[in-house]
Amino acid sequence: MTASRQLIDGTRITDHRVSVPLNWAEPEGEQITVYAREFVAAEALAEGEPHVQQLPYLLFLQGGPGGKGNRPPKLSGWMAELGKDFRIIMLDQRGTGLSTPLNRQSLTSRGSAAHQAAHLRRFRADSIVEDAEALRAQLGIASWTVFGQSFGGFCTLTYLSFRPQGMNRALITGGLTQLTGHADRVYQHTYQKVAARNAEHFTRFPEDRDTLDAVVAHLRENDVRLLDGSALTVARLQLLGLLLGGNAKADTLHYLLEEAFMGPERTQLSDTFLAAVGQHISFASNPLYAVMHESIYGQPAELAGGRGSTDWAAQRVRDEFAEFSPEAASPLLLGEMILREHVQLDPVLEPLFETANEVAAIDDWAPLYDLDQLARNTVPAAAAVYTDDVFVPRELALETAERVRGLSVYETDQFHHDGISDDGPAILRELLSRTEF
Repeated sequence: MTASRQLIDGTRITDHRVSVPLNWAEPEGEQITVYAREFVAAEALAEGEPHVQQLPYLLFLQGGPGGKGNRPPKLSGWMAELGKDFRIIMLDQRGTGLSTPLNRQSLTSRGSAAHQAAHLRRFRADSIVEDAEALRAQLGIASWTVFGQSFGGFCTLTYLSFRPQGMNRALITGGLTQLTGHADRVYQHTYQKVAARNAEHFTRFPEDRDTLDAVVAHLRENDVRLLDGSALTVARLQLLGLLLGGNAKADTLHYLLEEAFMGPERTQLSDTFLAAVGQHISFASNPLYAVMHESIYGQPAELAGGRGSTDWAAQRVRDEFAEFSPEAASPLLLGEMILREHVQLDPVLEPLFETANEVAAIDDWAPLYDLDQLARNTVPAAAAVYTDDVFVPRELALETAERVRGLSVYETDQFHHDGISDDGPAILRELLSRTEF
């Protein structure tokens, strides 16, 4: 069943829902619903319905894990650019948005932490790709362009591995992850990248280092509570480093720190600051991001350096980088590193802590990529690699690019991980030009 309406700029949006198996290995078992939103630009509609019907489809796979599709009030940026030539399908990946929800309420209803972890196995990239294929079949689309941002790029690599027949082109931005190797390897790179990004930020805004140190000192001496009542610790404060992943978001960090204290005496943190920190570090709207984050790197032991479990990789690897310790004199801000404390102290995640432990201990993950298929890939593919990306390291991205036959790399140092938010039209024009067929 579909429903259509318009955005304020005249873009037509149409709802699509498809029923899929929770476990694709048991197609007759429990079913869930996956939702997608179709966008047709006003300019295309002005050409008439026959023109619209001739437009090719593009599936967008957003970042995450656990992120729902974009909800724009009107088409802008990369969506406006692609809307000239495509009908855009925005997928709410399983468990997110208007798809059958996966959250602390639905997850805890599954029983023990072990049962919950077993349930979470069904929400990785391999299942997301199968859902997309079910939607494509339901819509009667012969093949489509798949565009993956960040974790969506990981999913696109999985798509190229197992369902390439459903694709006529693959576009990836900031999402060429490693194909082999343990999760530790990712964090050994990203801690170095984030340290450099910290240095860059504090060189640009030296007063931010002074303010951050003052906030850290205040947290060490006082029991500080966010407005939701949860404790603000140094480790939780370090999650503000997620803002360093983007160009403009780093400015957001600066403005946030400007209002940290009530006055020059720096004896009390402001509610303005505490509200902003709570908003940036809470996982209330996206619990899967924290609970499942390291599972996106989970591979069979033979593909992961002999170790199947991720085993809280970010926490363990942090011990190799003393400057990120919460006890350091001037602790650095983190990037996409989820630590035990982040789950334990977040009111939404705390009921899922034992589940997160179970996920970290899983040592028999199914493979996410088919190395042989990628080596003989025939789908036109291009990827934007950001030289200074702190979330998806350039070195690992280029290594992966070498293993995907025919993949064209557009490397640029003009953007960080959120490049498509800065100048999505230019980036997408470049990728499309590299995948013409």
